Parts: sequence; structure tokens; C-alpha cells
Amino acid sequence: MKRTILLIIGWLAVALGTLGVVLPLLPTTPFILLAAWCFARSSPRFHHWLLYRSWFGGYLRHWQEHRAMPPGAKPRAIAVILITFAISLWLVNMLWVRFLLLGILTCLLIFMWRIPVVDEKQQKP
Repeated sequence: MKRTILLIIGWLAVALGTLGVVLPLLPTTPFILLAAWCFARSSPRFHHWLLYRSWFGGYLRHWQEHRAMPPGAKPRAIAVILITFAISLWLVNMLWVRFLLLGILTCLLIFMWRIPVVDEKQQKP
């Protein structure tokens, strides 16, 4: 029963994380980390798939090894965040929603700024 629940949560997290790639208000990283955690405890097969076959695998393996982002990933992530929020702010006409988006953007940028980045020297075994 516990294994089934973890599998369901894991796949739901993968689906939400994948949607978060294109939807500005839905975060990707927490859902993918949750999926990795659930699969590690419920299915070695799906955990292996997530780490080595999915689009997120390289980032997950890097996070497991270094507890940090790879070089270059942080500026790309921040650029995507800024672009998607800029489009959202441009499309939304309600002032309170714009302020809400700006608040969320501020929190997201502070969160991203605090994530460590592994430099090239630390990556070498």
C-alpha cells in the first residue's frame, strides 16, 4: 500500500514538474525532487528512469552529488523565469494580479539566488 501511494505521488509530481517547465506559477524543481524521493523509496526502476533517462536526470544527478546547480544552469533558469513572468505581466490587465506576480517573482528570484553553484574545480573527481 505504501509503495503504491509513493508511486502515485511520484508520477503526479513528475507530471506537475513537467507542466512547471512551461507554466510560470508552477515550480518544476520541488516536484521533480519529490518524484525522485518517492521513486527512491518505492521503485528502483522508476528512480533509475528519472535519473538516467528523463530530461531532468542530469540535474538530479548533479544535485545528488554536489547539492548545488551546475555552472550555467542558474543564469539560464533566471532568464526563463524573467521571460515567462514578463509575458505573464504583459498579458494580465488586473493590477492586483500583477502585484501578486511581482511578489511571486521576487520570492522565486531570491530562492534562485540562494542556491549554490558548483564551480569547475569542485566537479572534477
